[in-house]
This record gives sequence, structure tokens and C-alpha cells, in this order.
Amino acid sequence: MDVIERNYKILEGRMIDLMQRSLNYGKNLIDSELDTGLAVLIKPIVKSFYKYWSDNDAKVGTLEQIKLTLNAAKELLANGGDIREHFDKIINDNFPKYLENDQTNRQCKKSHRNYNKLLEVTKKVFISQVEESILFLKAEGDIRDYDDLTRATFKTKEKAYQALKRQLDFNEEGILIVERDLSIMHVPVGKKIIIKVLKEGFDLTKKQLIKDLDNAFN
Repeated sequence: MDVIERNYKILEGRMIDLMQRSLNYGKNLIDSELDTGLAVLIKPIVKSFYKYWSDNDAKVGTLEQIKLTLNAAKELLANGGDIREHFDKIINDNFPKYLENDQTNRQCKKSHRNYNKLLEVTKKVFISQVEESILFLKAEGDIRDYDDLTRATFKTKEKAYQALKRQLDFNEEGILIVERDLSIMHVPVGKKIIIKVLKEGFDLTKKQLIKDLDNAFN
């Protein structure tokens, strides 16, 4: 197995694991929120929506985004990832499908005044994920797991942290756009609870990612 294929499998496994971890956080948080006195009639609607979303749309869409991201990075490496014109073409060719599978995008109104801001952030997320995936895929050395891959890719904890921070900042920016004006969401009821769960789930994921990075360099 060559370097790129080896790293692809390790990175893919890590991204799928993070997806499942985030969805589990959300399920636990939604149960907790719905036990805090929400109107009885709203509880089953919100819970049903979130369960369907996490078990179906979110999982399927995120798996597709993972595939699109890794395959775009792999294609760029095969064709010279440092050529800007080719990079832009690959991003523009793949972004519509990435956007189609983005969970925040799916739950928001395309006609809303803030939608273009959300669109811009989502593209930044995709670009940064592809750029980072290129670094991971071309890492060389005795690599057996994700911690090895992280060390081989970034060399230092500070560089790894800066890359992680970039990803987290873009994701947080997208959540804040929705939080500032909940009318952008399609969801008929429970908008405040759903965005609260998304924020708290993001914070838990963020803390775990930083902890994982610390462990990789200790």
C-alpha cells in the first residue's frame, strides 16, 4: 500500500469516528434539554426531528462530505496540489455536492438575508479541509495510527494546534450566523433548543479534539 492510500484510510477512519462522536454528543444533549420543562406538545416533535436528522440526513450527508474532501485532496496530489488554478477548479467542481450534503445548509432558507454569509463560511470550511487533507495524505514515515499521522504531518504541537484552530474557528463562525438570527432555519419549532444543542455539542467536540492533540504530542 502506498503512502497516500495508507494515510487516506487512517484519516477516513478518524473523520468517521469524529462524526459518530459528535452525533452521540447531540443525542445525549437533546435528551437532557428536553427534560428541562419544555412544553409537552413540543417535546416529541423536536426529539423526533433530531433523531431522524442524526440517524439519517446527518450521517449520510457527512459521510458524503468526508468522501468528497478526501477524494479532492487525493486528486490534487495526483495532479500537482501546489498548482493554484487546478486547486480552484477541483474546489469549484466539488463544492456544490459538498454544500448539498452540509447539514447546516440543509436546515437553512436559501432566500434568507444571511444565507450568503453562511455559504461563504461553508466554502471556507471545505477549502480548509481539503488543504489540511493534502498535508495528511502526503505525510511520510512509520505511521500506524492517527496520532502518528498527526505528528508526521505537523511536526510540532503548535503547528497542529493552529491547523485545528483554523478548522474550529470556521465551524464556529457558521454556528454563530445561525444563532444570531434563528429565522434562517427551516425548523418549525424548537429552534433555540436545536441551536443550543449544536453549540454545546461543538464545544464538547472542540474540547475532545484539543485533548486528543495534547495526547498525540505527549
